[in-house]
Order: sequence, then C-alpha cells, then structure tokens
Amino acid sequence: MENLSSKARQIEFHRLKLTKKEQLTKSIFSLEFEIPSDLKAKYTFEAGQYVSLKFLWNGESIQKDFSMTSAPFEKKIALGIKVNSDESPVNTLIENIKVGRDVEVSVPRGRFTLVSKPHEFRTIVGFAGGIGITPILSHFKNILHNEPRTRLFLFYGNKTAADVAFGEELEQLKLKYPERFEVYHFFSREKVGNGIYEGRLDEKKVALIINQFLLLDDTDEESTIWDAVDEVLICGKGEMIKSLANACYKHGIPKKNIHFELFEEFNEDIFPVEKEFPLLENIEVGFKLLGIQHETTLANNKMRLLQQLLIQGFPVPYSCKSGICGSCECILEEGDVELLENEYLTKKEESAGKILACMSVVLSKKIKVNFDLV
Repeated sequence: MENLSSKARQIEFHRLKLTKKEQLTKSIFSLEFEIPSDLKAKYTFEAGQYVSLKFLWNGESIQKDFSMTSAPFEKKIALGIKVNSDESPVNTLIENIKVGRDVEVSVPRGRFTLVSKPHEFRTIVGFAGGIGITPILSHFKNILHNEPRTRLFLFYGNKTAADVAFGEELEQLKLKYPERFEVYHFFSREKVGNGIYEGRLDEKKVALIINQFLLLDDTDEESTIWDAVDEVLICGKGEMIKSLANACYKHGIPKKNIHFELFEEFNEDIFPVEKEFPLLENIEVGFKLLGIQHETTLANNKMRLLQQLLIQGFPVPYSCKSGICGSCECILEEGDVELLENEYLTKKEESAGKILACMSVVLSKKIKVNFDLV
C-alpha cells in the first residue's frame, strides 16, 4: 500500500534506524529498519500489513503508507517503495533518507492478512502488478516458512523485465522451496517469444493461466490445481484488481476467499452491485470529524456517503474509496445505511455499528456518523 491522505485518528510513530537502502529498479527502492528491543511489542506485525513514514516535504510534515515486504519471522521492517516522479514527495524522501539515520515509522496496520494454517494442505494463488508485489512477497515468505503443506503460485506482471522488483529474492524462494513455490512473469511492453507471457494480467489472462499452469494436479488426478485453490491474493492498481477478482469469482472462487490490496485511489466497486435501492432526497447528515460536529444535506442517495461529503468539500479521510483500506471507517450513531461488500470490517465490527463511508448507501432521511470513533 502507498497513499497520502488525511487521517481522522492519531497514528503512533517511533523513530527507527534505517539499516539498508537499495535501488532495485529504475524507480523502486528497498528500505530496511531495525526494531529496537524496547519496541518489539509495538512492531509485532502480520504478513501483508503496512507502516507509514512521516517526513518533511516542502516544509510540511506529511505521512505516506508503504506495504512491508518482510515476514514476521525476519524480525525487521522492510519496505518496497516506488518513486513515480522527480517532483513527488516520495522522491524527496528517498533522496534525503540516509542509512544510519532515524526515521519516524508508524506501528504496523492493515487487514490484508490471512489466518495461518500450518497443519492444513492449502493452495494459494497470488497476482501482483508492479510494486504490488510488496505485500504478496511478505505473505509468501511467511507462508513458505510457517506452512510446510501449503503450495503457492505467483503471477507477477510488469512492463518489462527491467521493471521486476525483488526478482532475485523470488528466485531464491524458488530454489529453497522448489516443490511448493512457482512464479511466472508477464510483461505488457516486452516481447518474450511466448504470447501467454505477453500483455497485462486481466480476465482473459486468468483463463489462460488456469488452462496452462493450473490445470493438472499431481496430488489428485480427478481435479485441477485451480479446483484446489483455497485463497487468492491480488495487489496492484484498481483496474487490474477489478478484472482479476471478477475473473476468479466467475471461475468458481468464493468472494470471501479473494483478498485484495489497492495501491491507489479507485472510484469503482471491485464487484458489481447487484441490488437496487429506493431513492431518497434531501437527506440530513450530521457527522463528527476531528472533534468538530458538522451538519449538511445530501441531495439524494444516488452516490455513497463518502463521495457526497468529499464533493461538498469536507476533509473526510479516505484512500481507496473501494472498501479496502478502512480509512473512512466511522460509527453509525443514528439512521440506516446499506453497507456494501467490503474487505475491511469484520462481522463483529459491523454488528457494533461500524461502517465504511465509501461503501454506505444512505437509506433514511436523517443519519448521524462519527469519524473519530470515540
């Protein structure tokens, strides 16, 4: 994950020493931080989570989120960071950060996680696009280390071979776990002599992958590898995630077993909404944000709550707008909403009244929500 957004809740930061800085490709860097003994409890994390870095940019203190590539057993914080342009805040961060210096790093967060099942036979498939490899790498290292019966298949898309980040580390994992880990590279802007490896990872490519790489299952002659898939992990840009997630669903993987992480704002639903809602107009909305109570009126409920508040100019926290990151989490204190499918809230949290504004369709003439969660 990588984003730059306002936060309604305070995030805990500590100063960690940068122990390694390495350029992996033209635009991607790897950073590693040491976890001091007195902070180990604070920096216990799960595979797939992320941290924020706080730094100065144009005289202003900002924070950006980055997924970890390290696995919990490695006892360090390792990040993969992409620089999109020379003018970006991230470029300033990379240019100024020096090995041996302390950097403000938040405690780990995020719910792009899986329950570990070391005693089960599992098949897990991962799709990554570009820098989206970062949390997938964390997951795969952790699973290979902790789950001796799990086999993993990674399908990794980049523009060219020169853009592949962490290629050497992936190759080392293949050599270490040849019976349980396979990785396939796809290139959208480079010819490699075999059409299946050329082009973007999308719905059509999923069908080819199932028929070419996940067809025969040596462990069960009556089924395919795809039939045995327990979980799917997807990380990259929104359009890629939407295409791949729907392809996996159409090919029989339940939605609850398809997990994804966005690396940018995405204003569309990952899965299509299959329900129509009654039209309401002139909806009264009250909400608490950063200790201030606001009142406004929505023209109707044709758009989600978050999108309407942003259009009106309120600084409501958000990142993905697709029910994945949890930045717009709030408590519904009054009124009714329909909470569409999301990757963040648990059923217990939903029962306690928590909603995601980006996935909430208002179903009452008056609602009241609290973004401060207190």
